[in-house]
Amino acid sequence: MMAVVAESAKGSMIGRRAPDFTVVDHAGQTVTLNQFRGKSAVVLFFYPMDNSPSCTREACTFRDQYSEFKTSGGEIIGINGAAGESHRGFAEKRNLPFRLVTDTDGAVRKSFGVPSFLGLVNRVTFVIDKEGIIRHVTQGLRGSRRHVSEALAAVKKLGG
Repeated sequence: MMAVVAESAKGSMIGRRAPDFTVVDHAGQTVTLNQFRGKSAVVLFFYPMDNSPSCTREACTFRDQYSEFKTSGGEIIGINGAAGESHRGFAEKRNLPFRLVTDTDGAVRKSFGVPSFLGLVNRVTFVIDKEGIIRHVTQGLRGSRRHVSEALAAVKKLGG
């Protein structure tokens, strides 16, 4: 059932305006999706938890490709329900150059139609263009590196 929900969320979100949100990042700064409108594409990646093997691999792959995302006109934001302290430690330990934001009440996850299972958010990556329209979605708990490669290809296709 979870895959069906995720698939319908994926199909229904592409081409739609991404819901705006206001959250706090691991450095204590307020972040809104609208602050990037007209400036850069946004890669918003929902991931289950800080410091798990697969999530660490995904975050570090985004880190390793960060300069290419920036050169291609993309900004990266990682999001899950962990507290800021967890994100701060994860970002510092792994030298992550992008924002990790907190969605403790799941409001952002729900607004994007991202399912959760046993209290953990599913792995779903959205590429949102400069106008705030969702242009690409990658989903699935496995294949964390695929999320990064597909997101980078989508950002490059948008043309900066």
